[in-house]
Amino acid sequence: MKQSYSQVRCFLLSLFVLLSLSLAGCWSSNEIEEVSLGVGLAFDKGMESKVERELREKGGGYPKKDLITTTFQIINPQASGAGTRGGGAAQQKPYLNVSETGDSVHQIVREFSLRTDRPFVSQHLKVIVFGEDLVRRISLEPLTDQMLRDNQIRPSSLILISKGRASETLETKKGGEVPAFRLHGIVDNQYRSTRIMPPMSLAKLEGKIQSGSSFMLQNVIAANREIKFAGAAVIKGRTNKLIGFLNETELEGIMWITGKGSKGGVVKSFDKQTEQLIVYEIKSMKSKITPRVNGSNISFDVNIESEGRLSEDWVESGDPFDNEFLKRAEKAAEEEVNRLVHHVTKKMQNEYITDVAGFGNQLRIEHPKLWEKVKADWDQIFSKVPIKYNVKLTITDYGTLGSKK
Repeated sequence: MKQSYSQVRCFLLSLFVLLSLSLAGCWSSNEIEEVSLGVGLAFDKGMESKVERELREKGGGYPKKDLITTTFQIINPQASGAGTRGGGAAQQKPYLNVSETGDSVHQIVREFSLRTDRPFVSQHLKVIVFGEDLVRRISLEPLTDQMLRDNQIRPSSLILISKGRASETLETKKGGEVPAFRLHGIVDNQYRSTRIMPPMSLAKLEGKIQSGSSFMLQNVIAANREIKFAGAAVIKGRTNKLIGFLNETELEGIMWITGKGSKGGVVKSFDKQTEQLIVYEIKSMKSKITPRVNGSNISFDVNIESEGRLSEDWVESGDPFDNEFLKRAEKAAEEEVNRLVHHVTKKMQNEYITDVAGFGNQLRIEHPKLWEKVKADWDQIFSKVPIKYNVKLTITDYGTLGSKK
């Protein structure tokens, strides 16, 4: 019995030692100072930089086509504490941007290893931006293929399109700021504006690409190292290429049609009697797209409802406690929403001949057999489909002026 007890103690002690060793750390880990921690990627139409050209002329080239220029944004671990005593020198930027041009996304990443002693790691990647000129020429499917296969790249990385060079969105003139973090953070303001789309991650993008349906990506523009979310890029489902853009107000129209807009956006309208400004702030928004099928004829009814507050009123004679004035304010806001949805519908059907508002998806859900017959030519069919909108907005309070009885 005593010998058996001793054996058990010996076994437990050995097991404890082995478990303690396994908790000591990851065998394949690297110190953060020894790697290039990637937080942003930008893909543009191929354009060699001056540095790349000089390196190639000195024998630093390899067989390739200059199809893609990839810009890596990495955290600069030496930025903290940079500068001299007394603050005489400017602090280093907390990020570094390095560009490489080639025709293979994976090979471009590996070329990075020839220019720095710190390997590029992408487990903390926040954002991927594609430039307009590139996505007009090359489908998103091959451009994202390597990233979707790479188990180190985060599938939650945010996907954006840039009207202009994507690399310009990874620059800033604000000291201490990392542009990739700023881009990722702007999406969190969706509750404040109907001009910010629900975030499109790399994982969600794969589903869109494989679906064959047209879709949108948030557009970002850059000027003088400042950036702004400005509408949406329209991606054609058949080709997965960029065919055009919706401006900021057109994106608002899409958000009203889908009911996926913010709970804090605003509708700016004008009182018909006085032509003075009235602003309606959204508290809730919902939409229902109903397909109507009669033989081979397809149409849609869209019911849009919202509750909100009268947040700004320039009508001097407007009494927020007066029901007649409230009805005028609601009517003005409803007419503006109607204008937004009809305008963007006309652009989808007549200019782009593309459904990016989910009409086809609703038809698929409610009439799956019919959808199987029309899905191959849906964008073309959609361009001729009648759509009827019914918009109902209700003002429920007036900010700090009181509440509706």
